[in-house]
Formats: sequence, structure tokens, C-alpha cells
Amino acid sequence: MPEPFFRIEMLPARHGDALLVEYGRARTRRLLIDAGPIHAFADINARLEQFPANDQRVELLVVTHVDTDHIEGMIRLLAAPVAKWPIVPEEIWFNGWRHLDETDLGGREGEFMSALIRQRAGDIWNKRFGGRAVCVERLANDRVTLEEDMVLTLVSPNEEALAKLLKDWREHVESWDLDPGDLDGAWEQLVETNKFHPDAELTLGPADLSAGLREMLKGRDPSAANGSSIAFVAEFAGKSCMLLGDAHMKVVCASLRRMGATAQAPLEVDAVKMAHHGSKNNITPEFFELVDAKHWLFSSNGDRFKHPDREAVEAVIQGSRRKPTLWFNYRSDFNQAWEAPSKLPGAKYATRYPAEGHTGIVVTL
Repeated sequence: MPEPFFRIEMLPARHGDALLVEYGRARTRRLLIDAGPIHAFADINARLEQFPANDQRVELLVVTHVDTDHIEGMIRLLAAPVAKWPIVPEEIWFNGWRHLDETDLGGREGEFMSALIRQRAGDIWNKRFGGRAVCVERLANDRVTLEEDMVLTLVSPNEEALAKLLKDWREHVESWDLDPGDLDGAWEQLVETNKFHPDAELTLGPADLSAGLREMLKGRDPSAANGSSIAFVAEFAGKSCMLLGDAHMKVVCASLRRMGATAQAPLEVDAVKMAHHGSKNNITPEFFELVDAKHWLFSSNGDRFKHPDREAVEAVIQGSRRKPTLWFNYRSDFNQAWEAPSKLPGAKYATRYPAEGHTGIVVTL
């Protein structure tokens, strides 16, 4: 039997996220998580068009939340007729207004995304959740098993996080003369919106975070949209990666504790895709107590919000239980400061960047 493989490709999504997960044995299985902002679409689409014509299947397409740097490229991708999509998704995860109203998500782009999925692929929308919201504590052990035993354990969002987005969504949508959940109206506006057309070596450890740094890492991200991010741990063939979108640490840490993680017995994963591009507002000392990882992934070119924040990178270096490797999908003025020190004798961490003149990077677990 062929050896299993599991790799995460951080595509060049500018200041946003677009992650292509490939795994399998004899054949390649895929997950696509977000597709960046609209101005990164050409690069993202070019990569997707490299799939063989007879092998375009994507086991799961995830739109983590409604921020433009995650969702715009996906809207652009799905705005084309289905026959022209470069991918064939088996299931789509996205939480829209209808999933909030089940308590039965924010804004105009969320309505566009909802209208597209309904028109193009309504029968595979949140299929594993019976069409309801992708939300923790809805499935047994919060687990979904994909083809070839790829296991996803959901860690965000929870019901409270989804509820907090309700007001923001409503206010944002109404400013565009849309009623929340009016998918026909959203479809009409979408058609008129041109841009969418189409080593076990120990370093310091979490207890050794400096007092000053601990004070800065409060995890106080005020964005309701970020709090609603779909985030999960993906496990395949003994390898694992935590893919956090822009999730809030309060929600993620609660899920980790529910999974049995403690400061004495943290959850061991091979990699963590940092929440919110390495924002200091989306990381806390508690997270480092509950997670033990080797590879830490930062997706951003820093061109809008100067991510990753220095405090977040330093927290990874200080807080990791093992010597960490920092992965960046761009070389930028906001991340190159860590390269030279990582090459010194006795360095506490390692770094990986794209080759000179290139963007995007593949992490093979």
C-alpha cells in the first residue's frame, strides 16, 4: 500500500487565508478552506486550475466566516456556472443567516455566499449537520470522518459565538437595502457586483512566557465575525493540524478542555495554523497550556494589518513545549525579522519561508 501523505498548502492569499489540504494514499483527497480577498483570486484560482481534469474532487470546502479576506475569493469562485468550477466539492460548510435564525451570519458577503450555495449546491450545504449550523456540541464528540479516515474535530464556533453575530449581520445587510436572509435579493445584487464575476527538544514552555508578554496576550478580539469562525483539528494517518480560521481563543480553549486537554496533558498536534494571521488578539497563555505543537503556520503578507503581530510570534517561541518551526507563506517586512536569529547556533526556533521570488508554501507533515 502506498505511504500516506498529509500536507497543508498556504496559498498566496495576500492578507487573508486560503488553505489547500491534501491527504491520502493511492489518490489525492482535498479540503479547501477559504479563498482570500478578491484581489488574490487570480493566484488562488490558478492553483486550483492545476488539478487534473479528471480529479477535481474536494472532499470539503469550508468558508470559515464572513470577513472579506476569507470569503470574497470564494464568492468569486462559486459565482461562475457550476460547469466552470475548477473544483467539485462533495460538501460545503458555511454558516449563513438561516443558521443563526434557527436558534434556530456578517453582512452582505454572507448573503452573497448563502445565495450562491443555495443556487449552486444547496443539497451539500452543511450536509453532515443536517443543513443546520456547523457548531460544536451538535455531533457526537464533535467529529466528522471524511474519506480514508480523515477525522475532523470541530473546536469553533459555539452557539454563543453565532448568536453574537446576529446584530452585526443585520446592521451590515440593512445598509445595503437587503433583509437578512433575503437570498433572492442577495442574488440580484450579486449578479450586479462586477468584482465577483466571474523534535521533542524542549525550549521554554507555556509557563515561561514573560510577564510582559502574558499581559499583552488577552485574546480580546472584538469581532463577532471572527468569533463565528469554523475551526477544527484535522487528523490523518497519525498526523494532525489545528486549522483555526480567525477563531476566538475562549471558544477554542473551551473545546480543547472538552476534548480532555489540560496543562498537564495538552493536546499534541503536529501543526497549528494560527488564528487571525497571527494577531495578538487571537491568542492567550491558556492556549499554549492546552496545545503542544511543532509547526506554527502564519498566513499573511502583512499589507493591511501588519500581521503577524510581534507579540504573537514571540509567544509561540517562548510558549512552545518543543522547539517550534515558524512557517510563513510570504516574505514580508513584518516577518523577516525572525529569519536571521533562527539560523544562529543554539537558536530556540526554526523558520521556513517561500523561496526567493515566490509566494505560498507547502507544509508536509
